[in-house]
Amino acid sequence: MDLKSKVLEFIDANQEELKNISDYIFDNPELAFEEYKAVEILTEKLKENGFTIEKGIAGLPTAFKAEYRGEPGGPVVALLAEYDALPEIGHACGHNLIATISVGAAIAISKVLSPLPGTLVVLGTPAEEGGGGKVIMVEKGCFTDVDCAMIIHPADQTMVDDISLANTNLVFTYHGKAAHAAAFPEKGINALDAAILTFNNINALRGHLKDDVRIHGIITKGGVATNIVTELAEAKFSVRALKRKELEPVVEKVCQCAKAAALATGAGLEIKTEGLDYDEIMNNKVLTSLLRENYLQLGEFVGERTIEQGLGSTDMGNVTQVVPGFQSYIGIGKDLVTHTLEFAQSCKGPAGYQGLITATKALAMTVLDLLVNPDLLKEAKEEFRKTKEE
Repeated sequence: MDLKSKVLEFIDANQEELKNISDYIFDNPELAFEEYKAVEILTEKLKENGFTIEKGIAGLPTAFKAEYRGEPGGPVVALLAEYDALPEIGHACGHNLIATISVGAAIAISKVLSPLPGTLVVLGTPAEEGGGGKVIMVEKGCFTDVDCAMIIHPADQTMVDDISLANTNLVFTYHGKAAHAAAFPEKGINALDAAILTFNNINALRGHLKDDVRIHGIITKGGVATNIVTELAEAKFSVRALKRKELEPVVEKVCQCAKAAALATGAGLEIKTEGLDYDEIMNNKVLTSLLRENYLQLGEFVGERTIEQGLGSTDMGNVTQVVPGFQSYIGIGKDLVTHTLEFAQSCKGPAGYQGLITATKALAMTVLDLLVNPDLLKEAKEEFRKTKEE
């Protein structure tokens, strides 16, 4: 029996355990940087199967590294686990499946790794939903010794390619001067007017931006009473584009819109960024080609990722900017939309379970391809280098 057949047999024999892990994480949703229960069950399962565990890496209590070594030398392949949930609607992005797919694939590969040179790493990456765990882990050097990194995300259909938007979050704070709005309006400076004018300026800017640019904002502070000229106002904006290099000039233009509003009203202005910047995804074509072939061998139909399907942002983009890698997809229900209750329901149900097992198999097969034939990784690194130079 060849190595892939042994791995597939192991995954089939352990389907119920994988479902139980996924269900446990689903039934115990934890928000960004609070995923202690998820980390505990995942690391315990990995430890039971011979992985060495290091918790709290990159200064993040709910980040971890699990490692299993084959023969000396060979590639270091990382599988990434996400496990944070969304407020109120829980695992409506399917991170319970993502974590279990990576951990399940890693455990399956460990059963056949001993004759092969190489190291298998599972990186537990907290706070994808806005906290940017992977961004921090990239900055702290967690991917320095990794040759490639991979993750599979549930979606409405199976796809190996991905497109995401680079993202920067801005906070504009406007300082005005309070006054009685009826008796002495001329003595006041209205900070809320500056915030509203910023929105108007940005709306005028939209007609001169590329179609892929997204700017969306809210007013988080807008005054305390109608008869007081607003002294303090605050607005937050998320600015996105297909490429980081294209996003940066847009961010500058948005800041100019805020500065113009402050100048027009006489308000003071503070500008700062909030959270961490997410870079665009840069899937490696050599690696996704391997995954595609393995999906097809399993009888899985592979669709195409397009801009028309709608784009978001992910901290996996930052990972693919420093090592060859991919974020790919497993279908768990036609026409499903992430971050909805309907999507969450599918993440703990027959379609979700089927996707879990299929993706675990395909990911494990892809890792084996790289371990058995290290030249494939050389090709992936060359493709990565050329793409970065474009």
